[in-house]
Formats: sequence, C-alpha cells, structure tokens
Amino acid sequence: MTYGAANLNDDGAGSKSTLASTVYQQLRDDLLGGALETESKLRVEWVVSKYGAGASPVREALNRLASEGLLGRHDQRGFFIMPVTAAELEELTRTRCWLEERALRESIAHRTPEWEEQLVLALHRLGRASRLTPQDGASVNAEWEKLHRTFHRVLISACRSHWLVGFCDQLSDHAYRYRQMANDGSGVQRDDFSEHRLIAENALDGNADGAVEALLNHYRLTATICMERFKQAEPPKAAGATVTRISR
Repeated sequence: MTYGAANLNDDGAGSKSTLASTVYQQLRDDLLGGALETESKLRVEWVVSKYGAGASPVREALNRLASEGLLGRHDQRGFFIMPVTAAELEELTRTRCWLEERALRESIAHRTPEWEEQLVLALHRLGRASRLTPQDGASVNAEWEKLHRTFHRVLISACRSHWLVGFCDQLSDHAYRYRQMANDGSGVQRDDFSEHRLIAENALDGNADGAVEALLNHYRLTATICMERFKQAEPPKAAGATVTRISR
C-alpha cells in the first residue's frame, strides 16, 4: 500500500521536515502495529516506494526510528526491523515496572483535584469502550487502545517530571508492539476493566503501595499472556537455539 505518493514526492527544502515526519509516523504505526515482518531489512528504495516519499525524508525518518530502538542499523548495510524476543519482553517489562512505580508514587504524592478528575474521567471512558472490535470479537478495538493509553498516561501525569513521563511513553510504545505481535486473533479472557479500576481506586485513595502493586500485577499479567503466545508460536528448536521470536 502506498500512502499519498502524489503529495509526498515533493522534496522542496521547505517540505522536507514535514515529509520526514509523515513518513516517520506512518512507518512507526506499521512497526508498532506489527504490520511489517520482524528482522526484515528496510532498504531506503523500498520505503520510498511503499510510503511515496523522497530518499532524503525517508532517511531522516529511518534514523529517527533507529534512535527510538524500533529499527536496528548495520554499518554500511542499512536498517532492519528489530526482532521481538522473550528475553527482550522480560527486560522491557522489568524496566517499565521500575520506572512507572516511581512515576506513580510521585504522581500520588503530588496529586491535585484536577489530576483526580482527569483520572476518574479516563477510567470512566475506558470502561464504556469495548476492548474488542464488535465485528469479529477477537481483535483489539483501536478506540479502546487510545483510551487505554490515555488512562495510563493520566495515572503518572502528576509526577512532575516530563523526562520520566517521556521514558514511560517510550516503553509503553514498545510494550504495545509486543501486545500487537502476540495477538493471534483468539482474544484474551481477562477482566481488564477491574484491573484498571483497582489501580485507579488505590491511587485516588492515596494508597501508593496498593496502586503500585495493582499496576505492576497488571503489566506482569500482560507480559505473561504475551509469553504464552511466544511458546505457542515457537518452532521446533535446533540444538543450541535459545531465542524465541514471533513473526507475522
């Protein structure tokens, strides 16, 4: 699929930054959504053709995605899509729990009436949305994903550190990628709203220990579900093989 090729091929100096941002966002969405094969090489020519942009903005977008860890780079051999592995998921989850525990504790310690209102509203909207799409009842609803992200962002928004929020956002993106890659279409049986409500109720009550425990259990359960998908997708191991990957 080519995105707006007629409009993106203008390589004028005044439009390069906009073009690079457009390609960056489109390619980033595809990477996070699992639309591209893991470990595949991303040649500049292929990206130019697929996303309908010039070579200069494409290279800028690829470099930006590499700096975020979504792409890898071989010296003199271009870019490749980072693989998803069980070991990486374990490290990602552990690091996310470390950072978000601190962010949540700070957010609760410095909570305001405005923060409380935003959290109640975010939870309410999340609870009204269907997690799965009505059409097939298996794939995750994009609107729910948006509200889910908002809830978690509001939860730590009072921590008084945009750096910490930024790091948590980046880890959230990578966790989303794993969830998308691990989704095999069968759906997951869990009471996700009760999990989010427990986090919010403890946070609103000022119970930092309870809120942190609920949040970390929430993330660890998600990681466990993804790990199960890894086991189901794992091919027969050759002698000495230690890495598991999911491809689509």
